[in-house]
Amino acid sequence: MKIYTKKGDSGNTSLFGGQRVSKSSKRIDAYGTVDELNSLLGMASSFGLSDKGVQFIETVQQQLFVLGADLATPASKDVRINRISHNEVEYLEKAIDEMEEELEPLKNFILPGGAQAGATLHFARTICRRAERITVECRHEEEISEVAIMYINRLSDFLFVLARFENKEAGDEETPWIPERSK
Repeated sequence: MKIYTKKGDSGNTSLFGGQRVSKSSKRIDAYGTVDELNSLLGMASSFGLSDKGVQFIETVQQQLFVLGADLATPASKDVRINRISHNEVEYLEKAIDEMEEELEPLKNFILPGGAQAGATLHFARTICRRAERITVECRHEEEISEVAIMYINRLSDFLFVLARFENKEAGDEETPWIPERSK
């Protein structure tokens, strides 16, 4: 299989099911941002995650390919693909609960940062939130699965908790946000 097809040279691409759309469409932006997030999670993994963190990220990266395919396929198309489901949402919720058992409850907002892996996961959370905003905006014009939106929302929560967990594992203290009081 060749890596280039020349079919996108005009600024259009194909969705699953064959429909041609502009590469600037919201749907393409949505799954392109999910791809960006997946790459950033790969980078976070290169910074020495805990064993649990590696396992979580590998599973989520697999799920993000499913999500990308889901977003690239109009709901009305009769195309056989795996779609993101409530099972993946539940996976994230269980992982969040498992990690939170080992974390101190939050009493303040915290500044994003910490060890290299944790800081990168905080950054990944912001990319995830952007993917969510784009997907929600896309939903106004396109058929987008409600479960896909639910998954992306839960994923940002997961990434926040994973960043905290990895910083704890690295021995990095969280820095609380302390708002400046007016004088």
